[in-house]
Amino acid sequence: MYRIGVDLGGTNIVSAVVDSNNKIIAKASEKTNSPRPANEIFDDIALTIKEAVNNAGLTMANIDSIGVGTPGSVNKDKEVIEFANNLGFENVPAYEMLRERTGCKKVFFENDANCAALGEAIEGAGKGSKNFVAVTLGTGVGSGIVVDGKLVSGVNYAGGEMGHTVIIMNGEQCSCGRRGCWERYASATALIQQTKDAMLLDPFSKMWDIVENGDIKKANGRTAFDAMRAGDKTAEGVVKKYMNYLACGLVNIISIFQPEILCIGGGIGNEKEYLLAPVRKLVSAQVYSIHSEKQTQICSATLGNDAGIIGAALLSE
Repeated sequence: MYRIGVDLGGTNIVSAVVDSNNKIIAKASEKTNSPRPANEIFDDIALTIKEAVNNAGLTMANIDSIGVGTPGSVNKDKEVIEFANNLGFENVPAYEMLRERTGCKKVFFENDANCAALGEAIEGAGKGSKNFVAVTLGTGVGSGIVVDGKLVSGVNYAGGEMGHTVIIMNGEQCSCGRRGCWERYASATALIQQTKDAMLLDPFSKMWDIVENGDIKKANGRTAFDAMRAGDKTAEGVVKKYMNYLACGLVNIISIFQPEILCIGGGIGNEKEYLLAPVRKLVSAQVYSIHSEKQTQICSATLGNDAGIIGAALLSE
């Protein structure tokens, strides 16, 4: 049995053929080029699916199902993507559009962070656990919650958005409409802004030497970490402050769900133990369950960009 997993992102569309052992055997990709009409994006989704199938030496007749991880919220009852702001989607009849373009009747859609969590839970960092949470530190803060092997998505399929829990009342404006969301302080986007702010306050920081051509616009999520490793105190301050913001949200997640494993992925997650070792100490000092013998294991995600693809393919189960 072969299934298709699709990662529909704001930048790229990646489709892959996944075998019965949940292994990716072939891929294809196209630029999303959003925002543009949904029908054009779905044309390219279908194109990448067919290319991936061809690359695997198969035909669509060999494909049992197609799963798609998408930004935003999916209404599975109405079979629509209700809202995906960075794609410009609103009440897009996604299921029908994909069936028409591929001929596959078994199609599934889910929030992309949930797909990544499902992939990590079944085949990655959470393999073997019953209760698992995945957090992705990228443009925003994505999160997915798996309890007893099933995604927690709520009555309206929009649950699990831990990035939009507030950690600072009346804090920075978030794109969701609230102020002080965790995402505004712990995402890669937030870290980059925090890095730039610190650079402007310290013209002698090594961060200026690290960014390409001394151009502050080239600062990224690695800049402060690299400068900290080079001994820069300003950069160290940026990283420590960021870690405190990150730990605050992680403590909230643990207090609510007490998962066996909580994994961190995304661009900032690539810092691995430079990030996780200090964050574990911050979390362990704050969790409500501080006196419990059993504690949540905080670790790195292991599947990288393939997590969402594998998770999307698993939606048929």
